[in-house]
Amino acid sequence: MLSSQKLVNKAPKVDVLSEDDRKEIYSAALEILQRTGVRFGHEEALSILSEAGATVDGNVVFIPQNLVEEGLNKAPATVTIYDRLGNTAMRLGGRRNYFGTGPDAPKVLTLDGDHRKIRREDVEKVATVVDGLDNLDFVMSLGLIRDEPFEVTDLYQFQEMLFNTTKPVVFTSQDKRGNKDIFEMAEIAVGGRKELRQRPFLIHYVEPTAPLDHPKEAIEKLIYQAEERMPVIYTPASSAGATGPMSFAGIIALSVAESLSGITLAQIINPGTPVITGGAVSLLDMNNSSFLYGAPETSLMHVALSEMSQFLDLPMYGTAGCSDSKVPDNQAALEATFSIATQSLSGANLIHDVGCLASGMTASLEQIVMSNEIIGMVKRIMRGVKTSELEGVSDLIDKVGPQGNFLSQKDTVDKFKKEIWQPELIDRKNFDEWKDSGAKTMEDRVNELAREVLQTHEPQRLDEDKREEIEHLIDHERNNRQVDY
Repeated sequence: MLSSQKLVNKAPKVDVLSEDDRKEIYSAALEILQRTGVRFGHEEALSILSEAGATVDGNVVFIPQNLVEEGLNKAPATVTIYDRLGNTAMRLGGRRNYFGTGPDAPKVLTLDGDHRKIRREDVEKVATVVDGLDNLDFVMSLGLIRDEPFEVTDLYQFQEMLFNTTKPVVFTSQDKRGNKDIFEMAEIAVGGRKELRQRPFLIHYVEPTAPLDHPKEAIEKLIYQAEERMPVIYTPASSAGATGPMSFAGIIALSVAESLSGITLAQIINPGTPVITGGAVSLLDMNNSSFLYGAPETSLMHVALSEMSQFLDLPMYGTAGCSDSKVPDNQAALEATFSIATQSLSGANLIHDVGCLASGMTASLEQIVMSNEIIGMVKRIMRGVKTSELEGVSDLIDKVGPQGNFLSQKDTVDKFKKEIWQPELIDRKNFDEWKDSGAKTMEDRVNELAREVLQTHEPQRLDEDKREEIEHLIDHERNNRQVDY
């Protein structure tokens, strides 16, 4: 008899690299670090790496294999993130999937169809919608606000997320000072420095510049996170054919090298610093010079990066739920579905960019809502089939017997809602029922649900005194802060 282990695939997954492939890519990344080197535009970082055993020539650092592997041995394989209330929200690592929005789109497509620059109110709406949707696990601003002074836009973006959701927040900052200000805002929210360090609910997103360049601003933020031993995403964003090789294996090796150089620095500064690696790679379309988010090759590269993260035993920052379409239409649904499914099957952990349209240039609440439904479907698939549920099935089948039915059985009633995923948006009526209820399209239902969440969902608010203290901090920075880049 076949064992039950061979009858079902309990944990669905996809692999595109063999074990030998992973070893070859890792070896290629190590060769890049030792032979080509990486640029660090930061004197302190150059000194730290030199003292640790790297070779420094001007501002280019050549990192030996032993130094990289020392860093890998010290970097945590699992990073636990909490919500604002102190509850465990995400355990990044292994093959666990969590989904959230993306950062930094310059424009928004509103629910009324307007296409305009991002405002503070848009980030507030993003946070509120994410807070009200069950299948989204964390929030990013999804946009760069343009109706406040540039020097403090990062603080306002964080404020709107902090005030309008209890879910974990992934943030960006203008510079080190913004980094410190945002930490102070978070400390106010949770009751102090100790409380924030013990149960961090925020992750800083920091990005080197491809290829092989760590600018001063990025390294300052990375060093700050390491000194505070707080979670940081340090992930490359190469584009095949532009800032990385068109060879997919080549761009993955380059991305791994860029990640490893940042991880090495962080672990030298403070061993055990929680770093999430991965990548937000894309593809340059030579036909029109656009960067492709929805292309199958983009998903393929992200699957390979996920496998490399698992090979290195590091948490993975993935990408899904986005599209090259300009509106949340059939193309957007198709591309979002494909990316969400492949990233889930690859075992990526912190999966961002839900809600991005137009190759990351447009934020869309409707795309968030539609992707939430897709994520729900995929999460059901990822639960797989459990052979443990065979217990008692033989007795049930024997009880019903040939030509019987299971409709009236208590087991059917007990397990229906548990086993059968229940959609919010997908229509399962017959044609006449659908027509009689208004013949609404998916686009209609998505828009309605987005409006409903905004109108009816009430996030758990911060205490008024904490809100006032945070607003006072931002007002002070608005009058005194300068950003030098």
